[in-house]
Amino acid sequence: MLEDEKRHCTLFCDAMPKRKSRPCQIMHFWSYGGWMLGFLTALLGRQGIWACTAAVEAAVHRHLDDQLHFLKGRDPELSDIILSIRDEEIAHLRHAEERLKSRSVVFAALRGIISVATNTLIWLSTWGDSTRMAWALKTDGK
Repeated sequence: MLEDEKRHCTLFCDAMPKRKSRPCQIMHFWSYGGWMLGFLTALLGRQGIWACTAAVEAAVHRHLDDQLHFLKGRDPELSDIILSIRDEEIAHLRHAEERLKSRSVVFAALRGIISVATNTLIWLSTWGDSTRMAWALKTDGK
């Protein structure tokens, strides 16, 4: 999974210059936060790790679906890149869910909290681009 994530980052960074885009301004916080989240959930054992992985991958999958929906007909090349990444993220999600044996309230709550936090951080790191994207999609249909 780590190798996939590194490749995803490279694919996005390579696609940015052509689109006059730049990496997220708070990318280093994502790295530190991801390390800390991984460390803390690892303290709960393998089930904590799988609950965390499933929550993050589900949030990322939803975000990529939103991007694909927005890009439809706008940027086929970027859409193809995101589609390939999304397929791997779905595989990561399924892998985590297959290993998540505990259905306890603790792990369900952990997964919910991590999912909300990840969705919030995605929104914050795009500085509202997610909201503008949703608005563009809404007005395109009119």
